Amino acid sequence: MWPSGADLYPALLRAGVRAGRCHDVTLAERLLLGREGRGGEPATLKAADARLRGAPVPAGRAEREGGAQDGWPDRQRWRADPLFEGGGTEAADASATLDALIAVHADQSRRIAADEHPARFGALIAAESAGELVAAEMSFAGMPWRADVHDEMLSGLLGPRPPAALAGTRPARLTELAGQISAALGGRPVNPDSPTQLVRALAAAGVRVPSTRFSVLRDIEHPVIPPLLEYKELSRLHASHGWAWLDTWVRDGRFRPEYVVGGVVSGRWASRGGGALQIPRVLRRAVVADPGWVLVVADAAQLEPRVLAALAGDRAFAQAAAGGDLYEGLASVFGGDRGKAKKALLSAMYGGAGGEAGQLLAVLRRRFPAAAGYVEAAARAGEEGHVVRSVLGRTCPPPSAAWRAVTGEPGDADAGRDPGAGRALRARGRFTRNFVVQASAADWALVLLAALRRRLAGLGEAPAGCWDPLAPHLVFFQHDEVLVHCPEATAEAVVAAVAESATEAGQAVFGVTQVRFPMTTAVVRCYADAK
Repeated sequence: MWPSGADLYPALLRAGVRAGRCHDVTLAERLLLGREGRGGEPATLKAADARLRGAPVPAGRAEREGGAQDGWPDRQRWRADPLFEGGGTEAADASATLDALIAVHADQSRRIAADEHPARFGALIAAESAGELVAAEMSFAGMPWRADVHDEMLSGLLGPRPPAALAGTRPARLTELAGQISAALGGRPVNPDSPTQLVRALAAAGVRVPSTRFSVLRDIEHPVIPPLLEYKELSRLHASHGWAWLDTWVRDGRFRPEYVVGGVVSGRWASRGGGALQIPRVLRRAVVADPGWVLVVADAAQLEPRVLAALAGDRAFAQAAAGGDLYEGLASVFGGDRGKAKKALLSAMYGGAGGEAGQLLAVLRRRFPAAAGYVEAAARAGEEGHVVRSVLGRTCPPPSAAWRAVTGEPGDADAGRDPGAGRALRARGRFTRNFVVQASAADWALVLLAALRRRLAGLGEAPAGCWDPLAPHLVFFQHDEVLVHCPEATAEAVVAAVAESATEAGQAVFGVTQVRFPMTTAVVRCYADAK
């Protein structure tokens, strides 16, 4: 039991200590505050203790460390005072911290017990705390990363690395493509890194576009498009995972990012620095196991549609989801067309309703009314300003005051409603529709991680409580995919552990269900060979 595993556990790992399980007060408090509609309040031990005593809640010390990288705004990290820091900590302060920790833990236990579904919500807090242990261990162990292979790939794609004295200059291939772009646009110099210049130059060449996004440019026929699209792709690689990234993030053959557990409101993880959750597929060639070791790569097939099947309790839908390929299992409903089955399911979960998607969704509603009804009820709840929850009880944020002001009925009966009200209502509905599925999938993934971590520890030989560098260990996790680095002799046992953990997670989160959660597993030396 500790204030924050993110702050304390890395030091224990460096000392060779492995925690079996924990209760993370900060993560638990954040979940509880969200459940109680107070998600914006600080969740540190000091803040929780102050609320418990009726004292002023300290603002805390917000430290932005690069921000969570998952398409969401920067997440403020509230640091707790370290409990076990030696030297300057007075005994009285340590004793007071321990007293606060015990009192807050007791209060959190009471609040969990008072929940509508205490067993489920308690399981969520336990899984979230276990997730913090996994995150710290993955950063500590690091993902095996061959810097020489990475450098070779960059040189092959971009040309030789520019000299340090010319830092900030374009690599040779980008310079060459920039020249081709200018030539295709009439010969006048155009900076391809400037969307404004590009839009103007394209218009002058007779190509009018609202932006230079890939989705806009790919459908245009013009000599400038091929070099421009290649430039944008290579420029993104150079900026995000080029030589500067390699120098900063890879040390001693390991990539060690910092993961943010629950960094996204749905419970998905984020990363702080290094872009761990946005590694380009081309760079997977640099992820190579150590000599005598292999990588076990496993991902949950079609996780979110299966989660919807389990959530809804729709028997016909669950039977279709019981097979290997869920979309293939549903294809008969759409004349044998797997693509249409996939489009209908994604429309149900993400709110697409126009054109063919709307027609396919209507078929889905008729054949699987419970599944369609589940997400549509969540959408209605969102449009009405309510909150929705995952299967284990993670609560979505309530609508903002600005949203309520836009969507509320005008005080003056003669005044018209805000013209943006309809858009705001639909956007909130799409968010809550997706939240119930995505957050429940995150619940399942957390329990999977906790179960797999426990099984992997059992494949090592170190005594309990000791970190075993020779045992199989998780080195990467992204939504529905895990990567285990293990001695080659243990690969078969690791594959079995993944399958058993997936089954355990399905039973623990959804109870008795016909829905299976199969894991596609590959044992490889290089990550790129897994798919």
